[in-house]
Amino acid sequence: MNTAVARTRVCITIDTEFSIGGAFGDQARQPVAEPLVWCNVEGRSQGLGFMLETFRQYDVQATFFVETQQRHHFRHDPMRPIAQHIHAEGHEVQLHTHPCWSLFQHADWWNLARGQKEPDDIGKRSVDEAVKLINQGIETFASWQLPRPQVFRSGNLHHSDNLYRALAQAGIPYSSNVGVAIYDSGNPHYKLYSGQHERHGVREFPVLSFSDWKIGPKQNVKSLTIAGSSFAETRYLLEKARSEGIPLVVVLTHPFEYVQNRDMAFQQTRRNHMTQERLIKLCRFLQQNSDRFEAVGMAAAAAAIPATTAPANTLLKGALRHALPRMAAQVAYHRFGRWMLARKHGAFKNLV
Repeated sequence: MNTAVARTRVCITIDTEFSIGGAFGDQARQPVAEPLVWCNVEGRSQGLGFMLETFRQYDVQATFFVETQQRHHFRHDPMRPIAQHIHAEGHEVQLHTHPCWSLFQHADWWNLARGQKEPDDIGKRSVDEAVKLINQGIETFASWQLPRPQVFRSGNLHHSDNLYRALAQAGIPYSSNVGVAIYDSGNPHYKLYSGQHERHGVREFPVLSFSDWKIGPKQNVKSLTIAGSSFAETRYLLEKARSEGIPLVVVLTHPFEYVQNRDMAFQQTRRNHMTQERLIKLCRFLQQNSDRFEAVGMAAAAAAIPATTAPANTLLKGALRHALPRMAAQVAYHRFGRWMLARKHGAFKNLV
């Protein structure tokens, strides 16, 4: 009898998006496109370029959730070559939606932005409105000549029952819309820390959330991100997830987290050695332990996990011995980065 334990699937997910750049608050400001993704520093891409190079070196397949509503503003479609390049590298390209960009369809977008309290919350949209947003993404993928998206991630990890009904109606079978420590809808039905969970016919794979410290009855819950977790924490959690039988671990990151910047236009930046080293160490660990962990895209991972797998919702416990050094290191590195940027670009002030 074969008693081999299946490998734990690890999905490194990258929300790949542009920025409003403060335009909703100040009409004089302009949204930011390619600089937020490529993050060039002295002629070298320290964002997407660095990530793709690292994934290539360690044979890691990642999942890039690519935003499409920005086409309403950027008519020259700058995301098209980015998405096609990612796909050509062998990674999964899946759908990401920030509804706020849809305001740019209207000539009076400025007044509409000022009049809406939550223009970027897809969870607050009706089913029909959400279906329209999702279908725009599906159609965009078709025009980009990319495979139809199978996995959806909402902007800011907003979610609701309406969103899952809309995903089912649009024919999207999988999602990763929940990160309890990033956004809590207040609905206990969506307090999902790990594992897989069926919601209105869609299988949800939340970003792994964990308790990084607990003192008495009080505990702090974090979602697993490259920017917010040390490699020591991530490795510890991966081992715990495997021992707990969690079949798939979702990690969250963005291209712009691999630089430090001080202006919305991403013109004054420096390489973020801390987050880059964390990603390198994670990818190296996955390669060196490929007998136990599989770095794979989300659609491939989800399709390989039976829908009947028990929906365990385990909240993993981290270790204070990892949390304290991480917090101290991040504060110190942030201050160091600001000092280095000030040396190069002058004293900090209100920058656009």
